[in-house]
Amino acid sequence: MLTRLKVSGFKNLVDVDVRFGPFTCVAGSNGVGKSNLLDAIAFLSALAEHPLYEAAMGVRNGSQYRGDLANIFHRYGDEQTTLMSFEAEMIIPKTGQDDLGQEAKATTTFVRYVLELRYVERDIANNLPSRIEIAKEELSHIKAGDVTKSLGFRASPAWIKSAISGVRYTSFYISTSDQDDQRTISIHQDGGGGRVRKLLAKNLPRTVLSSANAVENRTATLVKNEMRSWKRVQLEPSAMRAPDSLTAPTVMGSDGSHLPSVLCELARQPIYRPKDKNGSGDVHQSRVYAMAANRLADLIDDVRQVKVDRNERLDQLTLQVAGRDGTFHPAQALSDGTLRFLALAVLELDPKSQGVIFMEEPENGIHPARIPAILKLLQDIAVDVHSPVGPDNPLRQVIINTHSPLVVAQVPEASLIIADLRRAHPSKKGEYGKAFFSAPEGSWRAASGSQVFSKGKLLAYLAPVPLESEPSLEERGDTVSEDFSRRVIDNPAYQLMLFRDISA
Repeated sequence: MLTRLKVSGFKNLVDVDVRFGPFTCVAGSNGVGKSNLLDAIAFLSALAEHPLYEAAMGVRNGSQYRGDLANIFHRYGDEQTTLMSFEAEMIIPKTGQDDLGQEAKATTTFVRYVLELRYVERDIANNLPSRIEIAKEELSHIKAGDVTKSLGFRASPAWIKSAISGVRYTSFYISTSDQDDQRTISIHQDGGGGRVRKLLAKNLPRTVLSSANAVENRTATLVKNEMRSWKRVQLEPSAMRAPDSLTAPTVMGSDGSHLPSVLCELARQPIYRPKDKNGSGDVHQSRVYAMAANRLADLIDDVRQVKVDRNERLDQLTLQVAGRDGTFHPAQALSDGTLRFLALAVLELDPKSQGVIFMEEPENGIHPARIPAILKLLQDIAVDVHSPVGPDNPLRQVIINTHSPLVVAQVPEASLIIADLRRAHPSKKGEYGKAFFSAPEGSWRAASGSQVFSKGKLLAYLAPVPLESEPSLEERGDTVSEDFSRRVIDNPAYQLMLFRDISA
């Protein structure tokens, strides 16, 4: 779970400091940097798994940057920054496995990861390509006395106790030092003793964190796993419509692929929900399909059943949905919005789906009247910080961005961040636009030191359509022509209805 992210030098993110809760909505107009914030999270996730060059090339629209790594570094006019930095505070799972299946148990679960990357220009004389070097890499614990301040948002003592634990054995799990004019990155063993592995920073093709294993450093291994689990969800209808083989993966892809396989596996295995008054907390297969159908019914009134058809002869799993008349329709016949909503409903049911889930404009393809339903679903996917972490409440976080007035008006105020573009003057050579993120006055983010946006910032979302005062045809004395210029919102009858709704 990502609780705070500082970024500087990445695209138009300069001196950015954003705190995240279980559910966060970042709103802003096009081109202000809200997508770049999600790109920064995706980049950090990629760096925990892939080499530096490969991770940089995987940044959104990475194909256009191929051969020019400088494009992910901040530019202003003719100037180019050569250093970018990240500082991420996160809560990690208590246990897990490394890449070889070895068990790992964290010595502490609330940590801070710092990474600085330097762009090195192409050396034509020595025939060396441009590259990215690690300038600094550190992993340390967050002190027990700083937990409440660092966390920011309010959570129950039971949740904090279940999510944040551990004993400090060493100041750093990964540290950086300069020795004999050489920058060295060291990985320390959990427990504070044992061998310290030292590596020359300029020779590293990837982050030290990405190479962590359970034998050498258990906590760093679980931090790596946590960052790898940060996933940008871009649900593609074609991927969700495709049937699965009987042996398909049971983890949903970021595009929604393997939806039938995941739902079939959930139906086969018991999942967990808070205990009912009879003392049972298990939810078995017959109810998994019913729970998915009930969620989907929030979007489409006609939905009555959801199931996965298993065809042994064709080696195929097919998602099917039935309406009020009992007729089942395959996924290929479902609308894009229906499939997106169903995929999110399955994510909410799947306890294996953990980490950070971030999406752009989740309201796309959803009828305006159903936006509250999808916002409710997204908030239900996120961990409930008033109940202990467990199988029924996985450590899962949701971050979305939007420029929809309907979304902004209906998200919890404490979950809202406004992104806009500010002008800065770093030198006499000109100015540049930098992303700026602010929170509502009186919110927990404001109490934690975040910048506050004025109430006027919300007017464009809460009253996005200005009313016109042009004379009507009748007022102009024209009773023949049809007025093709008058907008729907300018109809006095609709304005009266809106006024009545607001007054009510």
